[in-house]
Amino acid sequence: MSPGSRNPPHARTESEEPVLRRVVCPGSFDPITNGHLDIIARASRLYDVVHIAVMINRSKQGLFPIEQRIALIEQVTSDLGNVKVEAFHGLLVDFCKQRDIPAIVKGLRAVSDFDYELQMAQMNIGLSGVETLFVPTNPAYSFLSSSLVKEVAQWGGDISHLVPAPVLDALTAKLKQQ
Repeated sequence: MSPGSRNPPHARTESEEPVLRRVVCPGSFDPITNGHLDIIARASRLYDVVHIAVMINRSKQGLFPIEQRIALIEQVTSDLGNVKVEAFHGLLVDFCKQRDIPAIVKGLRAVSDFDYELQMAQMNIGLSGVETLFVPTNPAYSFLSSSLVKEVAQWGGDISHLVPAPVLDALTAKLKQQ
């Protein structure tokens, strides 16, 4: 906003349609954890629409198929009311450009996350002008990752406090099949 400007960048005049403030939360979400949900919920309070971009990595086999990850995320975010969940393959900045999303929100657990995410943020803004916003993780989830959840669950550990109930049920069923 320039010094003499009276309207913030997302404001509208009476003749214009409202501009929706949009952001994307990307990840593999295999599975979604309470840490992910915390970041998504916080973003949903700040933005009109939160897009969840579920990453398709063809070189890596996930525990849950992409369709099941999407269904679980939709189920556990349904109470937020402003979340859209989609799969994507390719550059995140292309996903953003196709949907007119100006910002990416990323949760940071530790300094080690920042080192990697800063490089990605600088690449993304350089490629397309898409900004990255870093949100510090709730300390209760600072150690939490999908990989760790799966490993603990595979060894029979209690993960009920780390994932939403539908994810716990799906993970328990999946591990019984293996």
